[in-house]
Amino acid sequence: MSQTITANKPFSLRTTAFWGLKIILALLFLAAAGFKISGAPMMVHEFGEVGLGQWFRYFTALTELTGAVLLLWPGRTVYGSALLTCVCIGAFFAQLLAIHQDVAHTIVLGLVLALITWVHRKQTGFFG
Repeated sequence: MSQTITANKPFSLRTTAFWGLKIILALLFLAAAGFKISGAPMMVHEFGEVGLGQWFRYFTALTELTGAVLLLWPGRTVYGSALLTCVCIGAFFAQLLAIHQDVAHTIVLGLVLALITWVHRKQTGFFG
């Protein structure tokens, strides 16, 4: 009697690379949130330049933490990537209008996160 053992999901280089990308992004946003929560002088200064008060630094850190966790949570990835895309959009406008620094990193991160949102869009239930 011959038995074939198959995994629930076959190994895929694409799936592995995509998970690697999500892990790197989650670690990046976890580190950014850590800097904000710890009160790193650069973060305090930047959020001072934005002009919304230091409470917004903590709000942004909490949003980044939540997004990073959801990004790695199977079945909830779309929500994490969408949330972090919104963070990147906000950071783009803050960099452009208030801080006057490089906006390229916010564009690149935002586009990558938007792509992840698109790939996982069926998790919302709106797309069948």
